[in-house]
Amino acid sequence: MKKLVTWIVSISCLFVSAGLYAQSNDIPGLTDEQLRKGAILMPVTDYGDEDPMEQTKKYQGLRVSDVVDALQAFGIQDITLMNKTIRPVWQDQTEALEHRVYGVAVTYQLLPTNRAQEGLKGDEEFRAWHSHWYKNYAPMLFKRILKPGHVVVIDAHDIENTGFIGSNNALQWKSLGMTGVITNGCCRDSDELMLQRIPVYAKYSGGGTRPGRIESGAVNIPVCVGGVLIRPGDIVVADGDGVVIVPRELSDKVAERAWKTAKSTKSGRAKLYDQMNMEHDATLK
Repeated sequence: MKKLVTWIVSISCLFVSAGLYAQSNDIPGLTDEQLRKGAILMPVTDYGDEDPMEQTKKYQGLRVSDVVDALQAFGIQDITLMNKTIRPVWQDQTEALEHRVYGVAVTYQLLPTNRAQEGLKGDEEFRAWHSHWYKNYAPMLFKRILKPGHVVVIDAHDIENTGFIGSNNALQWKSLGMTGVITNGCCRDSDELMLQRIPVYAKYSGGGTRPGRIESGAVNIPVCVGGVLIRPGDIVVADGDGVVIVPRELSDKVAERAWKTAKSTKSGRAKLYDQMNMEHDATLK
């Protein structure tokens, strides 16, 4: 099932140049010309006018395990739980647990370049080329639509040689209200990201800069990260156990059920804490 979803999303991501979002009931009516120009066949709902914090607050404090258990009650078992290659770059060892992520997905697609690179000479020429690439081939345009409560989800197709997330740009995104980053690609500046308390869940660490390596493909389309389909507006929850996605259509119901599980578990653990004369920590509040 995960392979099928990955294949469907990968095919859809090839057709982004025209910016055409076709509703499911329009698919049979697409003309050959529309198909040649490119069309995204999976329906995408525009949540641009909403406040992402309204959904984010419903999940803050939940564990991934609470959400996974709640999803099972709605017929979704494991298919929205990212595989174990997507891991937190750092984990908070205090009660604050600041590595946890809650929020509404904004998606981005990065692709390996196939542009032939000319030989570069001198510092000035290199700086001009480097700047041109960032501006014209690999800009992070999603930052223009970030709001407090958004989670950035980047499908980089397992590119492992490019650290496109770093302490500088991630800090910019955080200043706009972003709550975390999830990617199947690579991040760099891991130590600084930890000190800046910016939650990043990635497949790889390290790597060089974007120029000569990757290009931007699309923004706010369905993507696949960690074997899971993520659409703009879906809910993202991440902690030390991994990353789980809640389809937006089920957001309210899943949150309600997950909190029932969480409260029951906290109550049981609190009794054991008392029995063992352990001081209550933040996870019991």
